Amino acid sequence: MKKLPEQDPNVLRLLKKKRHGLLRIVFSRFGIMFLLILIQFDVALSAIEFFDDYSVVFSVVHGVITLLLLIYLFNCDMDYSAKLTWLVMIDLFPVPVSLLLLYTRSDLGHRVLSRKVAGSIEGSRGKIVQKEEVLTAPEIVESGTDDLCRYLNRSGCYPLFANTDVKFFPLGEDKFRSLLEDLKKAEKFIFLEYFIIDEGLMWGSILKILADKAAEGVDVRVMYDGMCEMSTLSSDYPKRMEKLGIRCKPFSPIRPFFSTYYNYRDHRKIFVIDGKVAYNGGVNLGDEYINHIVRFGHWKDTAVRLEGEAVQGFTLMFLQMWNTTEPEANWDEALIPAGPAEADGWVMPFADDPLDEFKVGENVYMDILNRAKTYVHIMTPYLILDNELETALKFAAQRGVDVRLILPGIPDKKGAYSLAKTHYKSLIRAGVKIFEYTPGFVHAKVFVCDDEKAVVGTINLDYRSLYHHFECATYMFRTSCIPDIEADYQETLAKCRVVTEETIKKERLGIKIRGKLMKFVAPLM
Repeated sequence: MKKLPEQDPNVLRLLKKKRHGLLRIVFSRFGIMFLLILIQFDVALSAIEFFDDYSVVFSVVHGVITLLLLIYLFNCDMDYSAKLTWLVMIDLFPVPVSLLLLYTRSDLGHRVLSRKVAGSIEGSRGKIVQKEEVLTAPEIVESGTDDLCRYLNRSGCYPLFANTDVKFFPLGEDKFRSLLEDLKKAEKFIFLEYFIIDEGLMWGSILKILADKAAEGVDVRVMYDGMCEMSTLSSDYPKRMEKLGIRCKPFSPIRPFFSTYYNYRDHRKIFVIDGKVAYNGGVNLGDEYINHIVRFGHWKDTAVRLEGEAVQGFTLMFLQMWNTTEPEANWDEALIPAGPAEADGWVMPFADDPLDEFKVGENVYMDILNRAKTYVHIMTPYLILDNELETALKFAAQRGVDVRLILPGIPDKKGAYSLAKTHYKSLIRAGVKIFEYTPGFVHAKVFVCDDEKAVVGTINLDYRSLYHHFECATYMFRTSCIPDIEADYQETLAKCRVVTEETIKKERLGIKIRGKLMKFVAPLM
């Protein structure tokens, strides 16, 4: 196997600054924000103590408010699993949970964000025209893919494309090598949007090329989730990138005030080069994703490379998010027709927006499960299911479809790992087969079905992805890479241990207890 590129000693020198330990944290924006939040909590607690002096009045008022909240819960459009969680929490901790429910449902602070995102998505409608001959192809109509496309386009502009070559990468390091070669060929623009960017070999190697291309006049834009400022990047990162000629911005940066919009993170992974090539999948820009550093054993991740007409969908998708904070929306790059590539099958890039009423990611997955005839093979790092998706998995298995799930053998989050196991027994009894990847951690988000359908993208099987994150994925129908996806699934399966009712009984008591306790708050994770 070809080695990953060696670290250029000058690469990280472009941007990387030394951290200064505790002093840096105390005097950083994070430190100030943390202090202000503590002050706000103190004010809230003082208010509760004040009302405690009027206990009888407070009890009556609280009883009325609790009753109104219960009526509200039964009548709102919240998922039933989440409703049950809130009901239990209100019963156990009535005062703080009632306030928390009012706070989270008030949409405090995120209405501006919601309006901007909705406006940008609405402004993108019609920028790419759906080719009628693609949507009415006999194979597309017979498979129901035309119906799925029409559904997706109720929430945005996500056409179905032909003439697109798709290459599947079974590991992050495979994507990385290919990406470096494509970046060197960039002539017009490079757009990238990622949930995590972390300084190291991977990002340093990419950044060196980005800086060189920006110096050549290529339009380079970088967008990352604002939580990176709390973990991997400094708050002045955009300014430092500007010195290299790179336009850069965080999505939803963290600010020192309470706001429900912090719950809505940009979990997408998009790389677009000249409108000709696009990358999508689970691989973030950090060294663990290419197994350059080891965290939680071997890191199993996947990605796809698109070349051809469907790339235009990812260009538009990037600009939808980029334009949310621009004074004036510009769609020029998305309007450039992507050249066709000789290829079999059809491709549909799509996105999921947590601020609208459409549960796009979940519904795409359920559409695959409900239409499957022979098998649905799934890889996911997390399994925190609502009732609808769990029912769809079980129903597919109960009607004879071979439904298989590959999950991590070594977890990155103990809470999520324990929660996943609470679903095992019910799924196995319905006929779903569950496997755990013994070499390490599975971060891939893959659905492959009946040798003709597949989804590779960023959407996990948990509440975060399905309800709270901005997500994206590549839907494929009869593309030539689908056998490669299934072959990789079988190869990965050979490295897994099978989960049975017997192995569930032998699970450590601590994991069982943690999972059962966390079940109460699963929809809030």
